[in-house]
Amino acid sequence: MKTHTPLSRLAFGPGALVGSGSRMLPEEVAVALSFNGSTQAVMMATPADLEDFAYGFALTEGLAKPDEILSVEVVDTSKGIDVQIWVTPQAEARLAKRRRTMAGPVGCGLCGIDSLEEAMRELPAVTADFQMTPAHVRAAIASLPGAQPLHDATRAVHAAGFWNGALLAVREDVGRHNALDKLVGAVRGGMVRAGEVRAGEVRASTHPTGAVLITSRVSIDMVQKVAALGAPVLIAVSAPTVRAVSMADAAGITLIALARPDRFEVFTHESRLSGGLSSGDIHVA
Repeated sequence: MKTHTPLSRLAFGPGALVGSGSRMLPEEVAVALSFNGSTQAVMMATPADLEDFAYGFALTEGLAKPDEILSVEVVDTSKGIDVQIWVTPQAEARLAKRRRTMAGPVGCGLCGIDSLEEAMRELPAVTADFQMTPAHVRAAIASLPGAQPLHDATRAVHAAGFWNGALLAVREDVGRHNALDKLVGAVRGGMVRAGEVRAGEVRASTHPTGAVLITSRVSIDMVQKVAALGAPVLIAVSAPTVRAVSMADAAGITLIALARPDRFEVFTHESRLSGGLSSGDIHVA
């Protein structure tokens, strides 16, 4: 299925028509995530990397671990796409206790959560020993724009990337949460689809030890997803919320935000930064 389509439009400048033609816009379709035959969620998403989406969503929502997923089948329908996920009896029992239906607009990250306890759930501790220098942080965030072909074409999607000395995987979507879920699925179980991810190359590692990069703000649900992956560093181009900082601190995640190729701000667990901070960096204690 296409990820973007050219549509005609008129372009206006100060007080006048300056041109006509077409502009590439991203596709946005209803994607149902069905577990063992029952729909668990319906999200508006970009129709790409949907197997990764299935694995990442299952993990970050606490529904199933990668080794509990038996198969994933992506089925086109007249109304959208049904991603059919089949899981083990153990995961099915967990789903039965937590069955919920989510209608997921792309701007919503906690859609369908039915209790305050679940929304503010305690996160697993992230203890991975991973070090970055300030130069690494700047290089990581500088590498992301060159790996966003859908954004280049449309200027209307988010991206999430995984960096460990190099940019190993990137996923894009109209929804920031969807992009991150797709990335989590891409690095599931320590398997990273490397470099030019469309080539399908896979590198194995014991744990997904590295930095998650996102092109959006940092809200609590984004921190929850990174904690579920177990990645020790989260780097964002925009700012975090107060509660997101608190959650990252409690989970042991190094949170770096407002990141640019020449500067960034560190909010939690700065001990993972080695080599010192130069005058070009801003360190927020």
